[in-house]
Amino acid sequence: MPLYKTITPNSQTVVKIWKIEESFNDLMHPINLKPESLERVLGMKSELHQRGFLSVRHLLAAFGYEDSDLFYDENGKPHLKDGKQISITHSFIFSAVIISDLIIGVDIEKQRDKINVIAHKFIDYEFDYLNERGISYTKKLTVIWCIKESLYKLYATPGLSFKKHCLVIPFEIIDEETNAWIDYKTKKHRYDIQFLEFEGFTCAFAMAPNE
Repeated sequence: MPLYKTITPNSQTVVKIWKIEESFNDLMHPINLKPESLERVLGMKSELHQRGFLSVRHLLAAFGYEDSDLFYDENGKPHLKDGKQISITHSFIFSAVIISDLIIGVDIEKQRDKINVIAHKFIDYEFDYLNERGISYTKKLTVIWCIKESLYKLYATPGLSFKKHCLVIPFEIIDEETNAWIDYKTKKHRYDIQFLEFEGFTCAFAMAPNE
């Protein structure tokens, strides 16, 4: 059972990360899936996506939930039947689930140079403090992408733009934390951010302040 890491950012929030090493059959065997989930996973063309989907169900089990406890709303945001907040992500060989009493979002991304090419599509304000190049630059871009993806997941509002509406406050990789804002229409919301790197991947999670 490759539960890779468990993180407790605060008393109301837990993050669990899974390293996907098992085969599809090994992941499938012990998990009970709803009919619609079974149809979905069997319809996936990529075994990597299938294994990611199933690893998330193993993470749910590690939290004490089953697939039947999870449902999605019309915007594609996941929910738990008991009312707890949940966010889900997977990228290549890693997946993660965050569960909290707070509003939260999580994202994992593989660190790749191609993010430099698309930076202008999701960054505006952040260019003011991203004045370096090379490995550190790529890593910072990946952190910013993960943070904005986490914000997008927790806000779950059609029309929200990474570039226009999501702002990440300056940070250093060593900090492993920062703050971010969603400035959308007439509303402004601040979120606490934590992030980490492992095995060439970046994971970030956004949380509403615990007030």
